[in-house]
Amino acid sequence: MLSIVIPTKNEEKYLPKLLKSIGKQTFCDYEIIVADNASHDRTREIAANFNCKIVQGGLPAAGRNHGAEAATGDIILFLDADTELPDVDFLKNGLAEFEKKDLAMGVPIATTKGNYLDHLFFRWWNYFVASSQFVKPLAGGWCIFVKRNLHQQLGGFDEKLMLGEDSDYAQRGVKLGKFRFMSNAKVQVSPRRLKKEGYLKVLAQDVGLGLYLLTHGKMDEKNIFGYEFDIYDEGKKGK
Repeated sequence: MLSIVIPTKNEEKYLPKLLKSIGKQTFCDYEIIVADNASHDRTREIAANFNCKIVQGGLPAAGRNHGAEAATGDIILFLDADTELPDVDFLKNGLAEFEKKDLAMGVPIATTKGNYLDHLFFRWWNYFVASSQFVKPLAGGWCIFVKRNLHQQLGGFDEKLMLGEDSDYAQRGVKLGKFRFMSNAKVQVSPRRLKKEGYLKVLAQDVGLGLYLLTHGKMDEKNIFGYEFDIYDEGKKGK
């Protein structure tokens, strides 16, 4: 079985799209666990309507960890709530590549349904991550396949890290198992952060963070790049 873990906070707009895309998959042997961080909208109601298992969440690292604690599958797929699976064979193809390459952790290619600049940004991200995988792997927390026993060996995501907890997770994981950037599965990521903060700001943040992680290893508890959390409503400023 595959365990799909989704951390949420006030995701009533995006969560239904993701859950519907999961429901259309040709691969059906999965469970869905929503780790909710005290949403005050309809997020939990929506999760319940889709027969998801609901657990207490937190910031992304804590939410993923709490969801993984409730997982029963041998493989965990971490997804952000604002992603979608654009291909009905995403799970089937992703798991096939994961098993064929005997991976312990894998990060699929990211795409977006936004405009040209949105596509260009994610092409750059794919190239950046693919180029680093053999040196010091980086990862996008929006979509990670991982063997549950590896997640347990790692002690999960480091909840003390303000930023880069996903790449820290990959860098610790590669010491215990095989990590690869996956080419046969593509996950669609919302461009809402690009729209909210602007292309240049996000590019500067992500390049700076990526280079910092490659040279220093982890971010500790600092947020020196001004990354905004809780950007769940495009009409409100993140906190």
